[in-house]
Amino acid sequence: ASGEELFKSKPCGACHSVQAKLVGPALKDVAAKNAGVDGAADVLAGHIKNGSTGVWGAMPMPPNPVTEEEAKTLAEWVLTLK
Repeated sequence: ASGEELFKSKPCGACHSVQAKLVGPALKDVAAKNAGVDGAADVLAGHIKNGSTGVWGAMPMPPNPVTEEEAKTLAEWVLTLK
């Protein structure tokens, strides 16, 4: 599945949209913050799969029901967004 397909089929959309901040940051803002950062896809994939705290403020990101491969696909897709 593509990153966009995974975004739509997983619970991502409950907290994120591409263009606007919801509970979590807009995915285009995640892409902008990580543009040109070495290893960004791997870091984001870890956040998607395992959750994270304090990256975008106090609201934690919960772990998500994705495989390592799906997390990587999602992360790589997010990094392409404008």
